[in-house]
Amino acid sequence: MSVLEVTNLSKSFGGVRAVDNVSFTLDAGQLLALIGPNGAGKTTCFNMLNGQLRPDAGEIRLDGTSIFGLPPRRIWRLGVGRTFQITATFASMTVRENVQVALLSHHRQHRALFRPAASRHVEEAMTLLARVGMAEQHDRACGILAYGDIKRVELAVALANQPKLLLMDEPTAGMAPKERVELMALAAEIVRERNICVLFTEHDMDVVFAHADRIMVLDRGKLIAEGPPKEVRANSQVQEIYLGSGVVHGVKTS
Repeated sequence: MSVLEVTNLSKSFGGVRAVDNVSFTLDAGQLLALIGPNGAGKTTCFNMLNGQLRPDAGEIRLDGTSIFGLPPRRIWRLGVGRTFQITATFASMTVRENVQVALLSHHRQHRALFRPAASRHVEEAMTLLARVGMAEQHDRACGILAYGDIKRVELAVALANQPKLLLMDEPTAGMAPKERVELMALAAEIVRERNICVLFTEHDMDVVFAHADRIMVLDRGKLIAEGPPKEVRANSQVQEIYLGSGVVHGVKTS
């Protein structure tokens, strides 16, 4: 059984069909890229998967259990993590404290009394930070970190929930080319190490074709192509509608 099963997912805004009968599956240990031009429906699809938007129709199953229409907190509890295009850490808190907050929520201790929050789950937080290469900066405020480092902290925060499925929305946006390669290589290592699955959106086609096991292409809400990178790269409809004939943002299509 696939970790994530999406069937005929649909969402309209007025007369605009933002997502139109999209279906796909995602297995443990896989990275699936969702690409398409601006306005294709990528963010709408993401927001339905983690409960920020309620679908008009379709079905979403996580490990065989329907999460259709559930609120974000319930879906997070069931094992869906997310990173955002715009980083969402607490700037005034330290790197370690940001991860501790996520761990307190995961362990349902965010309302616990008597024991100071700063003393909880220190070792677990440090283990996660070490895995993303941020342990040495654990006592620095997130507000003074380089942007690429904040992205690593955000990944550690997402992993605190021990997700089955990780949604990564433009994970390398705003990063230098070298940082992009390093972050996605790290994410790919962690995905296979922990046997979780990742659905990510990304505009950098070098990142997509270097790390995705499979690629889905949306155009005007419809799924126009899906398959391994080589197959998608050679798809004439993809080249015409999104990628441009012959070249995928510098990556040759043949």
